Amino acid sequence: MSNLAAKTIPEPTPEKVNLLNYDLQGLQNYFVSIGEKPYRAQQVLQWIHQYGVLDFEQMTNLSKSCRQLLTTLTDNQLPRIDTEQISKDGTRKWLLTLADGNGIETVFIPEDDRGTLCVSSQVGCALNCSFCSTGAMGFNRDLTTAEIIGQVWIAVRQLAKDNKRHDRNITNVVMMGMGEPLLNYDKVLPAMNIMMDDYAYGLSKYRVTLSTSGLVPKMLQLAEESECSLAVSLHAPNDTLRNELVPINKKYPLKELMGACQEFFGKDSRRKVTFEYTMLRDVNDTAAHATQLIKLLANMPCKVNLIPFNPFPNTKYQCSERETILKFQNALQKAGLNVTIRKTRGEDIDAACGQLAGEFQDRTSRSREHRVKLELIKPKKISEIKI
Repeated sequence: MSNLAAKTIPEPTPEKVNLLNYDLQGLQNYFVSIGEKPYRAQQVLQWIHQYGVLDFEQMTNLSKSCRQLLTTLTDNQLPRIDTEQISKDGTRKWLLTLADGNGIETVFIPEDDRGTLCVSSQVGCALNCSFCSTGAMGFNRDLTTAEIIGQVWIAVRQLAKDNKRHDRNITNVVMMGMGEPLLNYDKVLPAMNIMMDDYAYGLSKYRVTLSTSGLVPKMLQLAEESECSLAVSLHAPNDTLRNELVPINKKYPLKELMGACQEFFGKDSRRKVTFEYTMLRDVNDTAAHATQLIKLLANMPCKVNLIPFNPFPNTKYQCSERETILKFQNALQKAGLNVTIRKTRGEDIDAACGQLAGEFQDRTSRSREHRVKLELIKPKKISEIKI
């Protein structure tokens, strides 16, 4: 028998959890799992999101033993502000650094009657839409729920520093930043739940919008599990052109996409899908394209948002002429469609639609130094993307 003393194997240290990863239901489940009452979830959700308090010792309606337990078990990390840029039009862009060193961008757009926060869902994007700066940068990873809702938490506190301005309140959140939200469904859904929860940010279902390139199965799942509003990145009125601009269309062509849009809000006639259509000179902006779009959206409860293309380095596209955009709008309006032209905001700080890039290491071979050769690089195959 060996006379060597038996080695004691230490018990594994439980990994600390980040409570910002949980919506109300998730927090209730967590508190039950640690032997606490589920009503603690409402209290903690309010402290973190309504009052901006992360120090449990300041959560005065929690028992001392509960505060000590949470201090031991949790580590409520937020992204860190790396830089803040303010456009001449008042738009603000934050570059946020994550715990692993990756960088994402979040944008706040003030209007006379609203303040819209544009939130990222992924570090980069795997879908490779040919006119989007984020897609050109490639893809690194999904964001956690804490990293998604953390963008809202940070923006609320940053804007509160400028509390003399009436337009510094966040009234709307759009999941239109970096990434395809439906490719990170399980993390995006709880984040939007928190946005709409009365114990957190209390935003109306009409004021939280998810924008997708058209992942049909996940769209149908979202319709069942969330009351959020829906925007669809359309950008082309036929499959041939959309296959080029939005490659996911090869897997979910327009017939399937339009069917999902028809079903999304069910029988609620008050709600409409918003279709986003980036205006690209001599690509998708002709009278023939307008006619095709009118036919595609016939009998569809919808709004159309025409977006002047915002250039980025080495892109092959140009923005349609202003007169062309107005003619396109006029043709759609004459056909009875509700059409607006999105005002370009934050262009001088690269905060406009399609310009967000962040800072991260690409994992899809589309890094910054290769942008100039984008048209020669094969995009990530749609079949390789888990949906």
